[in-house]
Amino acid sequence: MFDNLRESADSSFYEEEPNDLYKDPSPNNKKPSAAPKKRRNNARFLGMTAQQRLIVSLMLMFTVCIMGTLAMFVMGRMSLF
Repeated sequence: MFDNLRESADSSFYEEEPNDLYKDPSPNNKKPSAAPKKRRNNARFLGMTAQQRLIVSLMLMFTVCIMGTLAMFVMGRMSLF
């Protein structure tokens, strides 16, 4: 079980792969680079779409209503009969 522990400790945790995103542009490339496109703001809150936010808000509303009704039953402010 612990046979390769020392070798695995010496190696890095992440695999080292060449990443072309951070590479300097080559001087041989004479094409003018186009301006990067602006990212469209999707108005995402907590990474959710509008439909997901609606569902979460409805679930929260129903939870508050149910908890309030149960609290009123427990305190005796409301009764069935």
